[in-house]
Amino acid sequence: MIHTVPHENADQRLAAELAPSLALLSAVRATGNLTRAAELLGLPQPTVSRRLTALGGLLGAPLTSPAGRGIRLTRAGELLAEAAERALGTMTAGARLAHEEIEPASGRVVLGFLHLLGRSLVPELLRGFRVRYPRVRFSLVQGSRRDVLDRLATGELDLALVAPVPTDPAFTAIPLNEQELLLSVPAQHPLARRRQVRVAELADEDFVQLEHGYGLRQITDDVCAAAGFQPRITFEGQESDTVRGLVAAGFGVALLPRFGQAEPPGVVEVPLVPKVTRTIGLVWRAGDRPAPAVRTFRDHVAARE
Repeated sequence: MIHTVPHENADQRLAAELAPSLALLSAVRATGNLTRAAELLGLPQPTVSRRLTALGGLLGAPLTSPAGRGIRLTRAGELLAEAAERALGTMTAGARLAHEEIEPASGRVVLGFLHLLGRSLVPELLRGFRVRYPRVRFSLVQGSRRDVLDRLATGELDLALVAPVPTDPAFTAIPLNEQELLLSVPAQHPLARRRQVRVAELADEDFVQLEHGYGLRQITDDVCAAAGFQPRITFEGQESDTVRGLVAAGFGVALLPRFGQAEPPGVVEVPLVPKVTRTIGLVWRAGDRPAPAVRTFRDHVAARE
């Protein structure tokens, strides 16, 4: 007869002994140096050294070994440190939830968004919300669509504003608005005099594009593929303003949202036929239990007219 309970109980006892030292394992892994780990934790170095030795004794194997002037974690130490960092992340999120449950009006929202949305949409959403909840703090993170969704998936972000809206079941999203994309061409380009342009007419044009990972790049590639061609790219960038500047300089054409009330210098914006749009949406992790401030901001955005 096989008995597993005693072994499981031993693991539970070991976990209980290790729990107070989660931050220590994480600090040693991050720094690879006892002195820096001690400074990070605000502890004397001899204390850190003794705790590591004691942890190794509990496990029955050393957790560190010398590495030049520093130390490195053994394989067993690495496994424990990885688990410690996951546990610390969970505890940090739990502490935040508990704190904001007590004081929901003074919480924090970590919001990720595409560079282009920082010009008007993000300020507009924050302005209305802050009138009602002035004590809620925001951490704003800009990036490409891929970068923002990756950070959202790992829990680094609470919410994200992206386009196009993801279809991945790992996320839940609500559409906010539909934004038209226009053909941006140099002011002296023959197409600048047109009232509208079919996408198929752009097959022989040079394109200035955002890099892979940006939503506009994905949309442009998909629209061109639907029209039967692959865009000929001359330059790639990470900022829409850089793309517009290169268009104005005559390096190619681009599909971009309307610049504003007036066209940017040196660029003419021409409507496409058929009309090309992108859906901007607010996204969060499916099944996530948000902190009160995050939930309140999400509801505020969802209710906007």
